[in-house]
Amino acid sequence: MGVVRGVTDLYGYSYSDAMLYGGTGHAFAMNIHEGLCPSGPYCWKSERFDALLRNLGVVRTDLGFFSSESSASERVAVEATIKEHLDRGQPCALANMENQLITGYDDTGFLTSQPWLPHADFPPGHLTWGSWAELGEEIHINFFTFERVPPAGAPDIVLESIECAVDMSRHPESYTDEPYGFGPLAYEKWIGAVEKGHGSEHGNWWNGTVWAECRARASDYLRKLGQLHPELGQSMTGLAESYAAIADHLAKASDKELDDAEKIRLLRESAAIERDCVEGLGNLTAELSGRLAAAAAST
Repeated sequence: MGVVRGVTDLYGYSYSDAMLYGGTGHAFAMNIHEGLCPSGPYCWKSERFDALLRNLGVVRTDLGFFSSESSASERVAVEATIKEHLDRGQPCALANMENQLITGYDDTGFLTSQPWLPHADFPPGHLTWGSWAELGEEIHINFFTFERVPPAGAPDIVLESIECAVDMSRHPESYTDEPYGFGPLAYEKWIGAVEKGHGSEHGNWWNGTVWAECRARASDYLRKLGQLHPELGQSMTGLAESYAAIADHLAKASDKELDDAEKIRLLRESAAIERDCVEGLGNLTAELSGRLAAAAAST
């Protein structure tokens, strides 16, 4: 989402964090590896996310996966594509252990953002042409371009994002593959991993931190929608408070030192709250759809 923030800022959009997270559906996502690997936030199927990002006026194109086995010609070709987009003023990005904006290039390679400075010098701030030597021997990288397009109307953004939130819970298998679990299955994977002794590991902290932030933005998003649509205010306020409670629970569960039994209690309670939230969101989509249909019929 840091990359998306950079892209939308460059293109002159004034979206709040709540709108970026909520409008893309990311606020409602959760992907957990059975061993609480830190890769959970990165390794899920993002087609629905990309479709919703298009609603916000940005088209993200995945240029493909590259590894240490990728040929010189494959590397030259993708580098040329990225340079073409940068020369047109279109931002690009990469994902290799972390998401980074590609901010430009010099005579030796690409210049990339470093989200963890000054605390860590990895991922690197430069990528040498052809070799990508700064990534070391382990390379598993995707490159992306971002193009500006006209955004969808606010009603479509809202309705489709809420529909996505419901779909993520009701069809979690569409968003990831084993050994990961998505949505309600993510809670099962997380609890199972804690029971197997992974709750005190880095992955527990990282997953908890990421997904707690997402639920906090879900709360902000729904609260804002309630302000924009006073007729829905009461239901929106209740949902916003529930997602805030989930965010608080997940932030507490992220603590590696927290007793496993308490961690599991928090996760089970969060899963139950979220089930109720999804039911509420499902009712909301029906109401929003009806309002949009009535508005269209009156024009």
